[in-house]
Amino acid sequence: MNRWSRFWFLIVAVVVLLPMHSPAPLMYVPGEGWYYEPYGETAKWQRTRAKDQLQVAEDAFAAKNYSTTLRAAYRVMRVWPLSDYAPRAAYLIGRCQEMDGKDEAAFKSYQKIIEKYPKSGQYNEVLWRQFAIAGRFLNGEFFRLWNTIPLYSSMDETAKLYDKIVANGPYSEVAPHAQLNIGAAHEKEKNYADAVKAYNTAADRYNGQPLIAADAMYRAGVAWEKQADTAEYDQSAAAQAIAAYTDFMVVFPDDRRVSNAQNAVAKLKAEQVRGSFEIAQFYESNHKWAGAIIYYNDVLQLDANSPLAVQARQRIEVLKPRLSAAPQK
Repeated sequence: MNRWSRFWFLIVAVVVLLPMHSPAPLMYVPGEGWYYEPYGETAKWQRTRAKDQLQVAEDAFAAKNYSTTLRAAYRVMRVWPLSDYAPRAAYLIGRCQEMDGKDEAAFKSYQKIIEKYPKSGQYNEVLWRQFAIAGRFLNGEFFRLWNTIPLYSSMDETAKLYDKIVANGPYSEVAPHAQLNIGAAHEKEKNYADAVKAYNTAADRYNGQPLIAADAMYRAGVAWEKQADTAEYDQSAAAQAIAAYTDFMVVFPDDRRVSNAQNAVAKLKAEQVRGSFEIAQFYESNHKWAGAIIYYNDVLQLDANSPLAVQARQRIEVLKPRLSAAPQK
């Protein structure tokens, strides 16, 4: 036997003859991932009945021992997936993931409860947990790669989370608030058209809940107003904002935000007047008398008492003779 053969024979003999309980084995469990299980630890948290196994998870969660909570809860899910204890185990998994800052994973864990255990007694609580997670993303929390590396903040992805909450329970307690926050997420990404759609859906679907409906109608006006502020010479968004605010004031005349809506309408109308006046000036500067007169008249129709209305009347009187004298085509 050569030197290298003797060396490897000695290594194998040492491994075989030494006691086998010294190293901590690396364990992998589907759904749980990899972890080290020190010798003798398994017996401390594993049980032979679902009820007892869940109790281990409950006790560990109360003690803030989230790693043991996850192992025990996952075991309930894996060994007794159809037991009465499985929904609670799934809930504890989601809570541990939240505590670990893995909000996307937690949201998905809660979603499994909705889909696999729709009769769970914690159904509504799960929806509120999802709502809380979506709220953190709405406030700027980053979505993560592999639940670990922060990558980006996304209001579009956040809106999808709220969409899922509404789909999970359209007439649950949380759904109206989630529907409103779909609009809020779209507003944050300056997608005002989709924000208005979300608010209108909330106002229509939850019209029996005055607080929700009023909030939705008012926010629709705000979204249209923001759209109007970003669009130069575009009167349609301003008109939509005025219509939305007007509907809000008619339906909810005692709402504390009525004065805000009135001020917004006055500002929007002033902006409309200014826009029409500038368009009229543009046509006039290009000797388009008919177009100029149309938009000067629009100024009068929008607000006959505005300061620009005086100038509009004067210009109309000046331009009428020119229009009459212009050759007919």
